[in-house]
Amino acid sequence: MSTQLNTDRYVSFCGIQCDLNAKRFMNLIEDSMQQGQGDARWCDYFRQKREQQARMQQDDLYFIGAQMNNLYAYIDTIGDESLHDMLWQIEQECC
Repeated sequence: MSTQLNTDRYVSFCGIQCDLNAKRFMNLIEDSMQQGQGDARWCDYFRQKREQQARMQQDDLYFIGAQMNNLYAYIDTIGDESLHDMLWQIEQECC
């Protein structure tokens, strides 16, 4: 018998791995930028923002929330549907 946990961030974050999902997502974004995917201006922008994030000691989930529209725009330029879906899930569940 299989049970599926229904999650609702408006009730509780229990069962939602926001920090882990944010870290996974940012690792994938970093990988795509290191591979030279997308417009170099986006890559430069995100490198600067990630440096700022580190100086301010902000976590990945905060970064994603603050950069949501820019992340969607970058993902649209590289055409990665799985990254888009992952970002949408993070947005719906955690932001």
